[in-house]
Amino acid sequence: MIRLTSTPRALVIGAGIGGLSAAMRLAAAGLAVTVLEAAAAPGGKVRRLPAGSSGVDAGPTVFTLKPVFEQLFADCGLDLAHYVALEPLAVLARHGWPDGSRLDLFADRDASADAIGDFAGAAAATGYRAFMQHAEAICHTLDRPFMQTAHPTPFGLVRQAGIGAMLQTRPFQTLWQSLGRYFPDPRLRQLFGRYATYCGSSPFQAPATLMLIAHVEQAGLWHISGGMHRLAQGMLAAFEQLGGQIRLNARVTAIETRHGGVSGVTLASGEGLPAEIVIANADREALASGLFGHEARQAVPPLPKGGRSLSAITLTGEARLSGFPLEHHNVLFSADYPAEFAALAAGRVPESPTLYLCAQDRHGAAMPGPGAPERFLMLINAPARGDDARAGLPEGDECRRLMTQTLARHGLTMDPAETPLLVTRPQDFAALFPGTGGALYGMATHGAMASFRRPTARSRLPGLYLAGGSIHPGPGLPMVALSGRMAAEAAIRDAVSTRRFLPAGMHGGIAMPSARTGSSA
Repeated sequence: MIRLTSTPRALVIGAGIGGLSAAMRLAAAGLAVTVLEAAAAPGGKVRRLPAGSSGVDAGPTVFTLKPVFEQLFADCGLDLAHYVALEPLAVLARHGWPDGSRLDLFADRDASADAIGDFAGAAAATGYRAFMQHAEAICHTLDRPFMQTAHPTPFGLVRQAGIGAMLQTRPFQTLWQSLGRYFPDPRLRQLFGRYATYCGSSPFQAPATLMLIAHVEQAGLWHISGGMHRLAQGMLAAFEQLGGQIRLNARVTAIETRHGGVSGVTLASGEGLPAEIVIANADREALASGLFGHEARQAVPPLPKGGRSLSAITLTGEARLSGFPLEHHNVLFSADYPAEFAALAAGRVPESPTLYLCAQDRHGAAMPGPGAPERFLMLINAPARGDDARAGLPEGDECRRLMTQTLARHGLTMDPAETPLLVTRPQDFAALFPGTGGALYGMATHGAMASFRRPTARSRLPGLYLAGGSIHPGPGLPMVALSGRMAAEAAIRDAVSTRRFLPAGMHGGIAMPSARTGSSA
C-alpha cells in the first residue's frame, strides 16, 4: 500500500460502508481524513431502527465475502476479528412456497444438493451441481478483470479473461433463461432467479452472469454478533484508531471547486471545509441531480431513463411469529413470479409479492423462547417511484396488510409486541437517500452492458472520487467496500502523480473465496 510522506487534506462524504472503507485506506496512507455524515450515526443504508430493547437491523442483512473485509483491515495493519465478531451460518436460507413446499440451502454444497434431490428429484440435484460449477467459473472469470479492476471495459475483460471464458458467462442471455438449462422445476428457477434482486434487478432482464452470486453466498454466509450495524461501528473504530475524524449531523450541500478541481465542501450550516481530495460515498443520482452543486452535477453521467433499480417496502419490529419454522434468513415466494415482476416493471407493487424475512434472533444455536417476541425485518420489492406523487404507492396501513396477507399464505402468523411496527416505503427511502426516488441499488443490472455503465472511482471533476452501491463494482456490502478501496487508491495514485507527495511503499491485494472452503484464492 502507498503511504504518503506529506498530509493532503481529504474529506469523505458519507459514513456508509463505501465511505468508511475509503476513509480507512486514506488514513492508513497518511492523509488527514475527515468523514462528514449527514445522519446521527454511521452506516448509511446499514440502518438500525427501534425494536424491543436493542433495535433491529433495517438495511442489508446478508454478509458474504469475508476475505474482502479481512484484506481491507489487513492493508491498514489491523485485524477484522478485533472489531467485528462473526459466526458462520450453516443454513443459508429457508425457502417456502404457497403450496406448502419448503427447501433449505446450506453452506455445505453437498447438503444443498441432497436437499434439492429430496425436494425435486435426482435430476434437479444434478442440475444444481452443474449450476454451481458454472456459477463458480463465472465468479473466477469476472473476479480480477471486472470486480477488482478500477475501470473495466468489455474489451479489457476479453483481453484478460479470453473470449471463451467471457462467453461462458452468458452475458447476452437472461438469468431466467439460463436457469431453465438447470432447473425445469419453476420453484428452483424462482429460488436462484431471486439473486437478481440482490442488485435490485429482475431475473427476466438481468444477465446470466449474476449466477455468480449463488457461488459467493454458498462460499460463506456470516452472522455479525450484535447486528449488521456493528460492521459500520467496527470500521469507524478502526478509522479513528488510524487517526481519522468523523463529524456526524454534518450535511454537505456543495462540493466546491477552484481552478477546475476540487477545493473543499460547504456544509448546511454554511461552514466551509477545504480539501484537495473529496470522496463522495453517495448515489450517482444525488450528484447528477445537483444536490452537491453545479460542478459536482457535471462530474457523473445521469442515470439512463428508466434505469433505476428496485426499491422496497420494509416492516420492522418485534412480534411473536408462529406457524412457519423460521431460520435466520427466509424467503416466502409468490405463486406467479412472472406476474410479480411484470407488476414491478409497470411501476406497481405486486398484489402477491415474494417476501424476505430476517428473523434476527435466530442464528446458530440462538433461538427465541416459546412464545417470546423476536425482532424481524420483512421486505418486499417495490418500484423506485418514491419521488413521483402520481405513483399510487400503498400507504402504511396498506403495506402492513399486504405483509400480513403474504405471511398468511405461508401459514405464518404475527402477533406484534408492545413496540410499534415500522413501515418504510419508497417515499421514505427517497427522503433518506435524496435523488434516488427510493432506488436502493443505483442502476438496475439489465442487459449485457449494464455493469459497464456504472461510474467508476474517478469522476469527471479532478479531485472528486466516487464510492458506493451505485458505483463500480456495484451493490452488496463487499462490492461497496471494494468501491471505497478503489476510490481511495485512485486518489492516492493521483496525489503521487502530481509529484507533491512521495510513495513510501506498496503492498496488498484482495483475496476472494475459493470454491468450497472460503479460503483465499
